Amino acid sequence: MNRNEIVDGPKPKHAQLRDILRRMAEQELPPGSPIPSERDLAQQYRVSRITVRAAVGQLVAEGLLTRAKGRGTFTARRRMDVQLYLESFTDDMRRRGFAPATEVHRCADEVPPPEAAAALGLPPREPAYHLVRLRRADGVPLAVERGWYHPRVVPGLHRHDLTGSLYTLLAKNYGVQLDHARQTVWAEGSDPETARLLGVKTGSPLLVFRRVTSSLGRPVEDMTSWYRGDLYQVTMQLDRTVPESGPFAAKGGNP
Repeated sequence: MNRNEIVDGPKPKHAQLRDILRRMAEQELPPGSPIPSERDLAQQYRVSRITVRAAVGQLVAEGLLTRAKGRGTFTARRRMDVQLYLESFTDDMRRRGFAPATEVHRCADEVPPPEAAAALGLPPREPAYHLVRLRRADGVPLAVERGWYHPRVVPGLHRHDLTGSLYTLLAKNYGVQLDHARQTVWAEGSDPETARLLGVKTGSPLLVFRRVTSSLGRPVEDMTSWYRGDLYQVTMQLDRTVPESGPFAAKGGNP
């Protein structure tokens, strides 16, 4: 039997069509490609429109297909796997074969919120560098970063070109090699400003990483990054070990 043929048998027709469309989305079409319309699929495979809707709907729910109102159904972009180790976004994207780009939206001396001041070990009301950047890969907006940097560890940070790898800049210009991070990960819906920067709808799912990074035991960075939930996933290796403190304690850094 041809793998692209639907026949009567024990396997429901909508499941057969789902498998055909899955192969199409995973192996044949590049991300963002349109699939045939419901009408064309029904005619090509000699099934009902209800059968087509069931098959397509399952793949939309799985994230392999995405619907655009008034435009049709498309293969979804592949999710990138966020590895939990300390590496710059720039280096990570280049390793994956993408062209990284960064837009700096803000870099200024500002008084950080109490939580960030405490993370950096700053006294109340002491200014720190507030850096906001939009990160892209092959032109696609992937993440918004909003971070605070210790002013005495990286004095004059705002005078540098901040469109490349910040970790490389810190090492080259300040002799600061970031070597440890503690990170918290959660999910939330996008606020209007973050949605605008990422080119998604307000309320779209995001993966959020808050990372406090240090060098030789001295805190340098308190960064929160909002990653597009439709383009990112997190994979962790879990071993049977006793948590350091509490049931959800974890270590790690975010690219």
